[in-house]
Amino acid sequence: MSIRISDNVGAAARRDIIDLEKKISNFVSGAMTDEHFRKFRLTRGVYGQRQPGVQMIRIKLPHGRITADQLIRIADVSDRYATGNLHATTRQDIQLHFVKLADSPQLWADLEDASVTLKEACGNTVRNVTGSARAGIDPEEPFDITPYAYTIFDYFLRNPICQDMGRKFKISVSSSEQDSAYGYMHDVGLVARVQDGKRGFKVMLGGGLGAQPFAAQTAFDFLEEDRIIPFIEGVIRVFDRYGERTKRHKARMKYLLNDLGLDEMLRRIEEETPALKNKTFEVPGLALDVRPDRPEVSGFKLETSDAKLSTWFRTNVFEQKQKGWYAVQLRVLLGDMSSDTARALAGIVKKYAADDIRVTVNQGYLLRFIRPEDLTAVFHELDALGLAEPGFDTTADITTCPGTDTCNLAISSSYGITRALETMMREEFPDLVFNDDIKIKISGCMNGCGQHSVANIGYHGSSLKNGAYVLPALQVLLGGGFNGKGEGLIADKVIKIPTKRGPDSLRLLLRDYEANAFDGEYYSDYYARQGKNYFYTLLKPLADLKTVVDSDYIDWDHTEQFVTEVGVGECASVILDLVATTLTEAQEKLNWSNEALAESRWADAIYHAYNTFITGAKAALMSRDVPTNTQHGIVSDFDKHFVGESGFHEAEGDFKTRVFSINKQEPSEAFARQFIADAIEFLTNVQAYRERQIELEGAPELQELTQAQDS
Repeated sequence: MSIRISDNVGAAARRDIIDLEKKISNFVSGAMTDEHFRKFRLTRGVYGQRQPGVQMIRIKLPHGRITADQLIRIADVSDRYATGNLHATTRQDIQLHFVKLADSPQLWADLEDASVTLKEACGNTVRNVTGSARAGIDPEEPFDITPYAYTIFDYFLRNPICQDMGRKFKISVSSSEQDSAYGYMHDVGLVARVQDGKRGFKVMLGGGLGAQPFAAQTAFDFLEEDRIIPFIEGVIRVFDRYGERTKRHKARMKYLLNDLGLDEMLRRIEEETPALKNKTFEVPGLALDVRPDRPEVSGFKLETSDAKLSTWFRTNVFEQKQKGWYAVQLRVLLGDMSSDTARALAGIVKKYAADDIRVTVNQGYLLRFIRPEDLTAVFHELDALGLAEPGFDTTADITTCPGTDTCNLAISSSYGITRALETMMREEFPDLVFNDDIKIKISGCMNGCGQHSVANIGYHGSSLKNGAYVLPALQVLLGGGFNGKGEGLIADKVIKIPTKRGPDSLRLLLRDYEANAFDGEYYSDYYARQGKNYFYTLLKPLADLKTVVDSDYIDWDHTEQFVTEVGVGECASVILDLVATTLTEAQEKLNWSNEALAESRWADAIYHAYNTFITGAKAALMSRDVPTNTQHGIVSDFDKHFVGESGFHEAEGDFKTRVFSINKQEPSEAFARQFIADAIEFLTNVQAYRERQIELEGAPELQELTQAQDS
């Protein structure tokens, strides 16, 4: 073994790291196809970049929670293997860019030594569980959601039910009715509530962004805390079984819910109850740094003649629910922080704050439990690092994705337009650092990593054709985010303009709001009152392509003429025997099932065996050129096309009854052993059938496979 793995790394992570190294070797040698390897590495946080030959590494930080030593370790790893930059994301992860593929196993091992993982940070899995950064110190919260966010992350990490879904799955946990974790745009969004003295959550289902954003539907106004994890497990099992798998753009949970309807979705979730590993699940406490109140310094007022310090105190500092303690929020331009700055920040945390840093959903950081008498010193030390800019999470603090700097799917520069807009606001609208109503979010494309669809004012990268030429453009979206009633809204697409006119568009929108909004009127309420056509008319002159100039054909941060280079993604174009590849996957899943059985993990063993049935049946159908899609459809089609086939089943419906017994039985040892024995027999028969087919028909023609990346 060439990689160094410390004794601090757990057995499961150790095996994952060694497996990644082996798979990289197989891929480089040609023993593993591009497509198979792509699926594998994405679920290990290794993601292809726009630049060939290098990877983006996504570090999975549940709830964005990190210690000072972990921050130092990430900084050290970035220096050693990446560019010395740490990019905070809207999902409270940290990303490193320009990493060599061969370095990724050792990078992972170095992080796991500090209890930081890459596992399931990308791919068709349960992604990072996000949560309100203020959790535990939020004056508005009914209780601390930190243990719940972490436990949800831990419960589904390496869980068999979510290792090979049709698409990614996102969960958020908000600490109060303000829904600061944006639950309404998640597959499952939770909002903490107390009812009749009991803890629980409002539960929302089926939200999502992308080209067709959906607001989530409310499944429960209140669900008791011990039922939350079993309910989410039921949701994932239904999504895994019935979710779209062929049309990738329709493969998110929001489309399944839209097709089934909420009542039918909830009925199918309830059907999964017998098979659940846990019918109820008590969330254990976490060792959190909660300090006693200091009421003598509650309501602290900073007295200073330093204008920047005074503004920073007003916009970036708040008193915690623990009286006499204060939290400091760091505004980080573009979410980017150098490794040297990160190490210095860790030193400030160790000196002045609790060892519990939170990455925020708007790409900043939050420090907790700071004494008011230390705030001035903290400001000056942060200011020396460039981390004391006022206006955290205000209009002036734009959320953005990296765009064309590193992403395959981006159309135009997100970073460039973000810098231009923030500069314009700083010079022309300095008081916007005090406005926490209007949120501006930018993405490099329609997929929405910058969350533009839930912004009051949003932009996403696009392009416009003008005669024989193409120029970079921005799609303007308005009216998303939260209104005055606290309702989460999806923004409307209003108009598309050349990207160089972005500052002009924002200037127009802000001046219009200043001139015509009612006192105290939320921006999204103002948008709703005026209507989409009003804003289309307001911005229409900026869309006039008869007035473009040469500079409009050049994107922000660029000097060359704009060329559209998008849609390629991590395309895998490879020549392979698809049936053989699928049978190999089925055998891997059977191996995992036997391993779980040996470790007495009955529910896990059963689900791996279920996936063996599904993948084996898929291979058999592919051998007859029968198209496959949902897992439920695969089972039904196998029943129909292979009825009476030697070695399989005698009557139509037998196979379906056998496979779908998974959700009608308790996950007992007896059922696990029988179900796995059935899966072994079935896969053996499929392999034998395929061998007979090749003998009769000859070796299959190798096929070219192209599949876009998972974003």
